[in-house]
Amino acid sequence: MDSIVSYFGSIPSAHRALILAGGIAGFWLWESAGPLVRFRYDKWSHALVNLFFTGTTIVVNFALAFLLLLASEWAVTHQVGLLPMIPTWPLWAQMLVGLLVLDLVSAWLAHWVQHKTPLLWRLHLVHHSDTEVDTTTANRHHPGESVVRFAFTTLGVVVTGAPMWLVFLYQSLSVVLSQFNHANIALPPALDRAISWVLVSPDMHKVHHHYVMPVTDSNYGNLFSIWDRLFGTFRTMDRQAIVYGVDTHMAPEEHATIGALLTMPLRPGTKGPR
Repeated sequence: MDSIVSYFGSIPSAHRALILAGGIAGFWLWESAGPLVRFRYDKWSHALVNLFFTGTTIVVNFALAFLLLLASEWAVTHQVGLLPMIPTWPLWAQMLVGLLVLDLVSAWLAHWVQHKTPLLWRLHLVHHSDTEVDTTTANRHHPGESVVRFAFTTLGVVVTGAPMWLVFLYQSLSVVLSQFNHANIALPPALDRAISWVLVSPDMHKVHHHYVMPVTDSNYGNLFSIWDRLFGTFRTMDRQAIVYGVDTHMAPEEHATIGALLTMPLRPGTKGPR
């Protein structure tokens, strides 16, 4: 445990970049070798659009990173949040509780709110409009949504009372798990179901990307599946029946270019949650 705290407490930026790039590269190769769906698309062109939004997400997070640091330092100094309430627990137990609460607030709650709020849904549409979901879809977020997600992450840090080593650990796990559960891979169904009892598995998250309601309003989790099970938003579906995208934006000219995606929240035809 001490080595984990030490490493993530001072993790170099280059290592964080390697986690992001390594995850994309690894799952890219995996899905290329054994895809779940054999899309009829130019994989490189599709990736370049999604990687543009990965870049904007990195820029937003980098520009606002000092706020996350200040929030963590403030919470730890003033003993604010959940973790200061359990100081005698073993470090591994504090870590697990911290990861669970960070995932609840920073991912599940943020995601649920975006689906239930018309303005935020407009931003989140950029992510959902991908009709060829693969590992690059994981970071396909409108810059406006990246700001919203950052705000929830900051809230999660304060609610948890998380030190920065725990924040960096959570973010690293979140990046890799998101790439994993978006990847166009086919795990053995029994293995996928087993994973979904603890973590968000590929089949579990793909249900969330089905193109029509109410299926889209399910499986909001990013890291742990417990929150969807606890709040009644867990849903299963035959992987072969899933159609990716969102039914209001299925035409390629609406979702396949950077320009169309950047302006998607502003277009008159964009609807709020149904």
